[in-house]
Formats: sequence, structure tokens, C-alpha cells
Amino acid sequence: MFITLEGPDGSGKSSQIAQLAQFCRQLGREVITTREPGGTPISNQVREILLNRMENTAMHPRTEILLFCSARAQLVEEVIRPSLARGCVVISDRYADSTLAYQGYGHGLERAVLRQILDFATGNLYPDLTFLLDVDVETGLRRRQTGGGEWNRLDAAALSFHQRVRDGYLEMAAQDPQRWVVVDASQPPDTVQAALRGVVQQRLAGC
Repeated sequence: MFITLEGPDGSGKSSQIAQLAQFCRQLGREVITTREPGGTPISNQVREILLNRMENTAMHPRTEILLFCSARAQLVEEVIRPSLARGCVVISDRYADSTLAYQGYGHGLERAVLRQILDFATGNLYPDLTFLLDVDVETGLRRRQTGGGEWNRLDAAALSFHQRVRDGYLEMAAQDPQRWVVVDASQPPDTVQAALRGVVQQRLAGC
């Protein structure tokens, strides 16, 4: 099973993944966790280019898309697809939906074209289950600023950009309720984790 966690910045994806992976292991599953951009030596080098907020502020959104997708293509072929072929549960912190949310809805680029690029980059590999950890924009950015994590080039975008991203995520989730599960990420972390575990346990039982 391929599971992804998506959401606005500061929604708590990264902190939830380790616990969710441990839960899946307790259920007897082999689990691989990864993140985007990154997850392989090549993809991590691309990550440095993408998220450097000091040196690459002039990056055009089309450049941004192609860099994200190059890192993603490497991750799919080197990690995700081989792991799924072995029967592993793969849990990723972000995936292709992030491109639609940030570059499509956020930057306003043509989403139909983005979907074609994503199909090519992923080899048409999409998640079985996607959690949207939803939180209002102001709360999410405040968490990012005070949480001690990296404050990157995309975090520093205007508030209106982040609102478009959140709205885009909610629209995508509404369009595909079979794959997407929306979780209120403003709740305490333990409550969020319990919600994730309940859905995952049910889905794994049906595999």
C-alpha cells in the first residue's frame, strides 16, 4: 500500500509519519518512509536547490515544477516502486499532489498540463490513500516559524499564496473522496494520530 500525507505548511505531516510507520510495523507490515523533495541522494541534491531561500529566489514556477518532478521521478524508480513490489507499506511526506497544490493552485499554472507532467514523472504511480492534514494558514505558518524546523523558500511566500494552496488541497480532496481522507490537524497530535491509525488499519485489513 502506498500512503501519502499532504497538507499546508505547518500541518504536522512530518511529526505524524514516524508514529504511523511504527503502528504499521506493529501490525506486522514492512514499512518504508520517505519525503519530498528528497528520499534519494540525487533527489536530496535537488531539494537543496529547491528550498534554498537565500540563493534561488528568482526561480520561475516552471523551473520549480520540473525540479520537483525530477526529484520525484528518481524517488519513484529508486525507492517507491521497488518497495511496493516487495509488498512494503510506503508512507511519503508529500508526493505529486503537492505540485498541483503549490504550483497549480498556488502559482496558478495550468493544472491539466501539470497532470501530464506528473503522469510522466511518476510513471502513472499514484497513492492508494492520501491524508490531507488540514489547518488554517495562519496557524500552520506560525507553527513553522516557532517549531524549529527549516524555514524555506516556499514558506516565505505571501499569505495569499498559502491560502490558495490550502483551498486547492480541499478541492482535490472533495473531487476524489475514495483516495483522500481529510483530518483536522488543529487537533492535539495524539488525536490526529488516532484518526490516521483508524483509517490505515481499516484499509490494510482490506488489502
